[in-house]
Formats: sequence, C-alpha cells, structure tokens
Amino acid sequence: MGNNGSTRGARKPSGKSSGSSSRRKPADARKKSADGVSRRALLIGGGAVAAAGTVAVLARDRVKRLWWQVPGVEKPRKPGELDYAGATWVAASEANWRRADRPDDFPVDRVIIHVTQGSFASAVKVFQDPAHQAATHYIVGQDGRVVQMIRELDVAYQAGNRSYNERGVGIEHEGFVDRPKDLTKAMYESSARLTASICARHGIPVDREHIIGHVEVPGTDHTDPGPHWDWDRYMELVRRAATAPTPTPSAKASG
Repeated sequence: MGNNGSTRGARKPSGKSSGSSSRRKPADARKKSADGVSRRALLIGGGAVAAAGTVAVLARDRVKRLWWQVPGVEKPRKPGELDYAGATWVAASEANWRRADRPDDFPVDRVIIHVTQGSFASAVKVFQDPAHQAATHYIVGQDGRVVQMIRELDVAYQAGNRSYNERGVGIEHEGFVDRPKDLTKAMYESSARLTASICARHGIPVDREHIIGHVEVPGTDHTDPGPHWDWDRYMELVRRAATAPTPTPSAKASG
C-alpha cells in the first residue's frame, strides 16, 4: 500500500522476554501450523478425489450418450425394423436425422403433430432428399396408411428446436393446413392409433401438454397442423385407442 501502508509499518512484538512459557510458544505455534497443513492437505486431497469422481461420472455419461462414436461399438439394428406394427418402412436420408439411443440418452416425452403442405408421395420424396435437412419419424396419409422413416430411438430434425427434436416423436399428415377436407376420418383415426402406441411405448401422458402441434414448439415459425385441425376430436380418438390392444411390431419393409 505504498510507503505509508500499514502492512509495512505495523509489526508484532518480538517475544524476546525470558521465561519458560515464552520458550514453549514457538513449538506450540509450529505444532498448530503442522496440524493446520495436515488438515488442509486432507481437505484438498478429499476435494480432488471428489472432483475426479465427478469428472469420471460426466465422462461415463458422455460416452453413454455418444456410444455410436466409440470405435468398435455398434448397437445392433435390423434394416426395416419398425416401432409401430401398422407402418411400412421407408428410410429417410441419414442427413435428415441424428443417430441416438432414446430414451436412454434423451427421454421421449412429446408427440409433435405436423401437416405436410403437400402430397403423401412428395413428403416421402422430400424426406429422402439429403439437401432437405429435415424429416419426421412417421407420415400418415389421407387414406390412413402409415410409413415410418426414422426409428423412434433416433432424433429427427423436425421441430426447429433442438430440445424438442431430442425429446419428441414427429408425425406428418398429408394435406394442407388451409384445406379442411384434407383432414380425413381415415387419417385422424390412423394417426390416433399411432400416437396412442407411441405414448404407451414411452410412458407419455395422453394430454395436450404432451401431444402438441408444430406451431406450439418454442421458437418455430410454422403454423401446422393449422386452424382446421380438430384437437378435441383427435384427443378423444387417441384416448380410445390407448385403451385398445396394441399390435406387436413386425419387420416389413418397402422402398
């Protein structure tokens, strides 16, 4: 603190007075100092061990999430394997989704409803195009047919929101948001059975908090499924389907 600072001017008494009590103080002080160092060493050492343990847990968790990037590690998969027995498999381009191990690495807690703004065939074609950079897990046609293009354990680039991509299963519906006639009875019923099946597999509550439209995803600029989507009708169909027997997945493939 400069020439006038107290750290340079104040000094403790030298303690040079005679007497046995004066001679014992330095030894006591040294003992206290040694004890203090010992305790500090233990605390520091314990903290280091705890920190190392935390790092190990984080590292293990990251490896678990990125298991497919570890050399020699590959989770077995069967081409054309379905999560939903009522679907036909048509693979999306690998550029339109991300390999994952859901729900182990990301919990699945949303079903996201989309409308294609086009035909069934055009949606399939677009999702097979690597330049599109987006796709959903399923497409439902106006006639009720269902194709699965991405496994539910993988992350589809569908919502325009990373968290919702990682936690959601996306379903496209053939048609246009401004054409109510595109939303057919067959499509509603087929989609409801699919959604009920997804909810059962992942323990997703059958309610509007967990079954949402693309428009409800934070940060999105999309409006689907649009103003003509009948949510009351759809949710009632999903609830009914949820109480019906669930088909067992099979491995039929096409395309």
